[in-house]
Amino acid sequence: MASPDAETLGEKPETPFHDLDHYLAIPRVAGLALSPDGSRLVTTVATLNAKGTEYGTALWELDPAGQKRARRITRSAKGEAGAVFAASGELYFTSARPDPETPDADPVKALWVLPADGGEARVVLTRAGGVSALLAAKDTGALFVSAAVLAGSTDEDDDEERRTARKDNKVAAILHSGYPVRYWDADLGPAQPRLFAVEPGEEREPGRPTTVDAAPPLQLRNLTPDAGAGLRDAESVVSPDGKTIYSSFAKPLARANSRSVLVAIDVASGTRIVLLDTEGMSYFPGPVSPDSRTLVVLSESDTTPESAPQVRLHLLDVSGPVSAAASAAALVPLAHGWDRWPRPAAWLPDGSALLVTADEDGASPVFRISVSGDDDAGQVTRLTADTAAYTDVVVAPDGRTAYALRSSYEFPPEAVRIDLAGGDTVRLPAPAERPHYQGSLERVETTAADGARVPAYLALPDGASAGRPAPLLLWIHGGPLGSWNAWTWRWNPWLLVAQGYAVLLPDPALSTGYGQHHIQRGWGAWGKAPFTDLMAITDAVVQRPDIDETRAAAMGGSFGGYMANWVAGHTDRFKAIVTHASLWALDQFGPTTDAAQYWLKEMTAQMALENSPHLHVENISTPMLVIHGDKDYRVPIGEGLRLWYELLSKSLLAADENGESEHRFLYFPDENHWILQPQHAKVWYGVVEHFLARNLLDKDLPVPAELGL
Repeated sequence: MASPDAETLGEKPETPFHDLDHYLAIPRVAGLALSPDGSRLVTTVATLNAKGTEYGTALWELDPAGQKRARRITRSAKGEAGAVFAASGELYFTSARPDPETPDADPVKALWVLPADGGEARVVLTRAGGVSALLAAKDTGALFVSAAVLAGSTDEDDDEERRTARKDNKVAAILHSGYPVRYWDADLGPAQPRLFAVEPGEEREPGRPTTVDAAPPLQLRNLTPDAGAGLRDAESVVSPDGKTIYSSFAKPLARANSRSVLVAIDVASGTRIVLLDTEGMSYFPGPVSPDSRTLVVLSESDTTPESAPQVRLHLLDVSGPVSAAASAAALVPLAHGWDRWPRPAAWLPDGSALLVTADEDGASPVFRISVSGDDDAGQVTRLTADTAAYTDVVVAPDGRTAYALRSSYEFPPEAVRIDLAGGDTVRLPAPAERPHYQGSLERVETTAADGARVPAYLALPDGASAGRPAPLLLWIHGGPLGSWNAWTWRWNPWLLVAQGYAVLLPDPALSTGYGQHHIQRGWGAWGKAPFTDLMAITDAVVQRPDIDETRAAAMGGSFGGYMANWVAGHTDRFKAIVTHASLWALDQFGPTTDAAQYWLKEMTAQMALENSPHLHVENISTPMLVIHGDKDYRVPIGEGLRLWYELLSKSLLAADENGESEHRFLYFPDENHWILQPQHAKVWYGVVEHFLARNLLDKDLPVPAELGL
């Protein structure tokens, strides 16, 4: 994507967004872990390998005081992730890198530890099926891991034998007795997740001489041997005292339906008690209060064809003996008058308030919700004032400071320190500098026919003016319950802005951050308010003298791809349409997606009939670029295949007598809902640029050479 002159002369591109190789090489930061004493802050950084074929991860330590440079603390080809500090200050993480003490063993994702006082990392626990996640009790040395076990295994040795037999005999078959059977890009089963306590083990050779640094053996105690599939995709938290794990738990229902109930797992006995189980409601655990007596609970109501879900916060007293009946009655609403969807993050150390994030008008700030005090309980205060999105919030032990990852369309995720008194934020020294882009970002809006506000971001290239108006790309977000408010590596507007396009990022009906009514406006009617909102904001933006109305395209992925398909069948105003991982025939999509039990609650036969894009294929006169990955289970490949066939056989640009058409199909046999492999991302953007230039700019740019065409 660099200019031919720059490539010929070997010049450095103007910005990383002018060359895809440079863009793909930008380090990517994710996750935060804070030590119990607040002195150490660790994040995970993904960097491109030397071949440019995949990303490797490493742990980096950041200075909470903001004085020292960031420093890398792990290094291996397999990478490290999932950092968690124990109460002792030791840093645990997971990695599939070889254990130096058993170099011939098959690599699996094992549990490693970095000593608090320095030294090299070492393996403390490994098992045939690996470990997936780690929990640590804040006030004790208790550790817990989530790991998958073959459903019929009686113990860890039996599990290893069964895995070896399947592998050696090349058996991949899975026999299911329930729903679902797959998730995003993973086939579910025969392994099922379990929660284990990590505990001291027995010396294998008592009396054998050891050095003073010898690690004591550890073993796993299965806390959930009878969980079945209940912990698939579960959210779990551990109380600070390490006595109880709280988790969502999938409860199967009639007609292949399910919902999440809330359970408490007693660590000492392994006893599992259902705390919350209410028809029409799912529950998820938030953080546990510092004194281990109060649990934050997030509830989400079941959808119906008429009603969008409602997400709310509650407090649950877990200080004494509990039962399902008592728990339901003891559930205390928290900030139910606040018309936003909160994501609970952390308690203040004194238990007086809860920090949460929530989408809010093109941002996702940090908020404080008061918990104590008769007059202030439930009061919501916005802490961060900027138009950025915050995640991974952790609180310092003194309660005066928090740390978080912050991003916006102006910069990718970076670690910041937040003053909890005033909300001021300070960027901490980072593993990499912010990538420079050329262009400008504006907040724009219009008013829909029903009076609703339709906001958007508009990214403009340098030089766009009345004398040189920029072609417009309408980008439609997925979800559909989401918002354009944070940096995205997959749909990054600056790559197209660098090529001279203006990129419009609207939040139409169904978007979060504008209240329940804005979601409800489009519920069960995807082709109505969401579509008219998109057209209204487009109408407003093309009136600008720096935008060229005659050269416009629409693009979207997932639900955004659905909407791109709907746009194609309902207007010819766009010169090109790019549809990625898109829903095409709703009656086909509903039963074949990986989570049909969710989508079919809204997607009735009548809704599908009124809102399915495939019923309007005969109206499509705009060239379309269809993109789909074969491993996409959320929007199965059948949607892309049917869309492609019907475009060629039924649209106004159907294939001619030579089988040629203006439509194109970019197919990835080994990608899923997202395009994750770096070189495939490069191909994705290269083909998109070729397709847009051909139809908007009347330029015949070459397709990526990697396609072999």
